[in-house]
Amino acid sequence: MDDHDTPRPGWLGPWLKGFPALQPPLPLADVAQRGWTLTGNELPTPLAVIRQQALAHNIAWMQAFATARGVQLAPHGKTTMSPQLFRRQLDAGAWGLTFANVHQLRLGLAAGARRALIANQLLGAAELAELLALRRRHPGVELAFFVDSQAQLDLLAAHWAQLGVGEARVDVLIELGTSRCGLREHGPALALARALQAHPALRLRGIGFYEGLQVVGETGPDRALMQQWRSRVEALLAAIEAEGLIDAEALPLWLSGGGSALFDLVAPVLAGRPGRLGLLRSGCYICHDHEHYGRYMQAMDERMGTPPAAPSLVPALEVWTQVLSCPEPGLALLNAGRRDVSFDQGWPLPIWHLRGGARRAAPAAWRVTGLNDQHAYLRWDPLATDGPAVGERVALGPSHPCTTFDKWAWMAVVDEGDRVVDAITTQFQ
Repeated sequence: MDDHDTPRPGWLGPWLKGFPALQPPLPLADVAQRGWTLTGNELPTPLAVIRQQALAHNIAWMQAFATARGVQLAPHGKTTMSPQLFRRQLDAGAWGLTFANVHQLRLGLAAGARRALIANQLLGAAELAELLALRRRHPGVELAFFVDSQAQLDLLAAHWAQLGVGEARVDVLIELGTSRCGLREHGPALALARALQAHPALRLRGIGFYEGLQVVGETGPDRALMQQWRSRVEALLAAIEAEGLIDAEALPLWLSGGGSALFDLVAPVLAGRPGRLGLLRSGCYICHDHEHYGRYMQAMDERMGTPPAAPSLVPALEVWTQVLSCPEPGLALLNAGRRDVSFDQGWPLPIWHLRGGARRAAPAAWRVTGLNDQHAYLRWDPLATDGPAVGERVALGPSHPCTTFDKWAWMAVVDEGDRVVDAITTQFQ
């Protein structure tokens, strides 16, 4: 392996999927100078791209939404794990970032976050030691993670004693839950709040919950769902405050909900009186999607009265492919598969195709009906519409951006003229 193929921190090069193999490595900041376009022949496929205008719109729109609703935005970093996108969210006004584990937190702090929430349980000795080390390395950083059992509290107390640390306790949020982690009943949740008062390692900072697995995308059931959550949260808050279980130095109290699929109904549960800080953890908004969250967004736009001509969130993520073969009428095999695009929340949608050097909307009758590791099955009715030709490029719109981001170490950022104007990297590994 020569320097041409040797990975370099902060650089793009042929060691990355989607990078032109015969081009020399280059710093991330120099991508725009290459003059690459999606309609030219410089870039190989498959290739993941982000639409610059849609990305900027989504970041600005969601920040404005949170501000108008009286909550703070703490976007979930696991969606993109991209330091460049973290920076854009923070620069736009995000309160901080959310993560799923301490490893992700490390990368977020390195990207500049100074407030962070681990929306998950932490209970290992190595995790606790790393968390404390990060807090020492980043003085003044505000951190908290989720707790939901006495067993977890006992494990962390034992680790604390073994570590022999004498520093201030770590902030935690009691997680209420239904279908994933989290306490199911009021009594055990209040008992956990009482236990935290005397805990050697942990200090109660607030309450967290995740509603996403229960959302159906219909206004009636979803309103009823969030009313149930409001009742549970307010009952626990009232009991905690009545017994003085929140340290005055821990105020404001942090109250956090998920919100990617239902943020218009989650935000009112989080917003409230003085002394409470509502933290909305939406992550997928940054690139939105073409199917899964798109369905939920339609219901939210109807509730919010959003004009059709001024959409709230717009899809920004695409995976460009090429037709490898048309072995039978009505079938084309594309050169992207499960290694390249998400499939856990539905097949990707054909959104563009390139014909005669021009980008055109894909016919509505085109459908991806399956994926192999490296192939997508694009089908259509040959009696009703034309299909793509061998060699033609087809852009796919993912459903569920999280599990497309983790398949790419870099993504090109393109403008409305399909010119590559920037790039981002991801740090899932």
